[in-house]
Amino acid sequence: MVLDRRLAVLRFRCLLLVSLMLALSACGGGAGSGNDPITPTPTPAATAPTASLSASPTTIDQGQTVTLTWQTKNASSVSIQGIGAVSANGSKQLVPDASITYKLTAKGAGGTATATAAVVVVISANAPTASLTASPATIVKGQSVTLKWQTSRATSAKIEGIGVVPVEGSLQVSPADTTTYTLIAAGPGGNTRATTLATVVPIPIKHVVIIFQENRDTDNLFHDVNLMAKGADLATTGLNSLGDLITLQPRPLADDYEFSHLHGDFLDLWDGGKMDGADKVGMWCNGGGHGCLPPNPAFVYVDPADVQPYFTMAETYTFADHMFQTNQGPSFPAHQFIFAGTSAPTEDSDLFAADNPINGDGFQPTGCIAPAEQQVALIDPTGAESSFIYPCFEHATLSDLLDDAGISWRYYAQELNDIWVAPNAINHICVPSKPTGGICTGAGWNNVITPPSQVLTDIGSGNLAAVSWVTPPGLSSDHPAINDGSGPSWVASIVNAIGQSQYWSDTAIFITWDDWGGMFDHVPPPILNSYEYGARVPLIIISPYVLPAHITHVTHDFGSIVKFTEQVFGLPSLGFADAVASDFSDSFNYLQNPLPFKEIQAPLHKDFFLHDTRPHVPLDED
Repeated sequence: MVLDRRLAVLRFRCLLLVSLMLALSACGGGAGSGNDPITPTPTPAATAPTASLSASPTTIDQGQTVTLTWQTKNASSVSIQGIGAVSANGSKQLVPDASITYKLTAKGAGGTATATAAVVVVISANAPTASLTASPATIVKGQSVTLKWQTSRATSAKIEGIGVVPVEGSLQVSPADTTTYTLIAAGPGGNTRATTLATVVPIPIKHVVIIFQENRDTDNLFHDVNLMAKGADLATTGLNSLGDLITLQPRPLADDYEFSHLHGDFLDLWDGGKMDGADKVGMWCNGGGHGCLPPNPAFVYVDPADVQPYFTMAETYTFADHMFQTNQGPSFPAHQFIFAGTSAPTEDSDLFAADNPINGDGFQPTGCIAPAEQQVALIDPTGAESSFIYPCFEHATLSDLLDDAGISWRYYAQELNDIWVAPNAINHICVPSKPTGGICTGAGWNNVITPPSQVLTDIGSGNLAAVSWVTPPGLSSDHPAINDGSGPSWVASIVNAIGQSQYWSDTAIFITWDDWGGMFDHVPPPILNSYEYGARVPLIIISPYVLPAHITHVTHDFGSIVKFTEQVFGLPSLGFADAVASDFSDSFNYLQNPLPFKEIQAPLHKDFFLHDTRPHVPLDED
């Protein structure tokens, strides 16, 4: 009995001790440690991704299609080598050109999983063969590349993105960006693919400068024996209307007589393409003296010593010996063509302003600020000057395309109201202050700058516009009977200023003359209609990217310069002379090492023109 009681007490004490130990454990304590930390519960490990990739079929003939199918789990990104990023699960059809192993990589928080699928491509002995090349392989945006291909054992062929093509042939394309072209040749033995890459780089030209001199044809101004020796189309003799062969004689650039060169005078010179009527063109002396009106006065060339700077430019860069003024007349319509590609009075007119505006008070001012009585003759599609109009026109110009694209332009001139200033005859640019007479007030008129020497200041101060038209001071214009012989120096000063500035690396300079001036030239122009083209005029192209010491025989006109500018700046076509003109792709190589600039030596330098104290001569009526 006593023993039972003792056992019961001992059991009770044991139970009490166990309860106390459990209570201490629940409070974070334990025997010998009242402050031990709570052991954290372990975080489950991230699940590794899984991946599978299969190809069906696994063996194909060349040119056939294989389908890749894949599945992944627990992946945050999935990619297939050679294809790129893909969805977590999916499929894709491919046409491998040769046996290949595709590799899929699935990445996730738990690691990376890969899967592969091999495809064997069997080239059948009867499968077609195919080759495709692009020439040139690298072009500048806007230029063309020739795709050329050949196949054998093919019954049909197509080029992806172009369509069905002959099994053998060539095709010109103008890719906007770098493009891979793929030819698929199909035949009884299967399909074969061939690819080629056409790389497109941007045009490096950012500035276009158009220097527009006066009244000289190519035979008259460029009697350059070095150009002749290299094959330039330059004459030393010419036929007159009597069939006499006349040897051209030298005359000074600053001479005392000039010629008529209206539309009718061009027709006399042209004579149905015989170019033998220069002796019929009217001519007169200005002040007499200096042997004015020598024998055969139309059959002359400028003394080479007077124009050596021009010769240096032409021999160093690119000279065009088949450049024609677009119009068959004098300065007023010529300046309209270089500015807008047309001298039409309105957008949809089939008429052209043929000659210079005229009224009883003389030829100035003109355009939309002319006196009310001023009129300009219009030539119709038959070639007749059958109507007249006030010389204020309304149609799109190259400057409008530039404005629409946010591209800057300026037109430099000696006077603001004469026939050498094309913008004054465009109503929406001039915005005349009254119906006739007055002044131009339009916002675009702020881009017409006087004096022309301001172009030298703008170049030097880093303010050259993207597109500049530069007309000369009268004394530096090369115009017969009013120039003082400084024209070559004037042009050289602009070229040197650009060549020695930040602008050389991205500029194209076009130096040309507005009309032929009424003298002899031996090359008949292409005749497009009743008024296009006119007589030949010189053209020099200067840029780091022109072909050096090059003579281009391609037919160019003022519309070519408009078209070139449109292409450089990615502008639409005006749809006038530019639409059918050449684009000078024959004269530029944008992939060549840029030509270094060498100063053009000339008697007068830019400081002379920046501080010009010569009197302004009234600009001649033509």
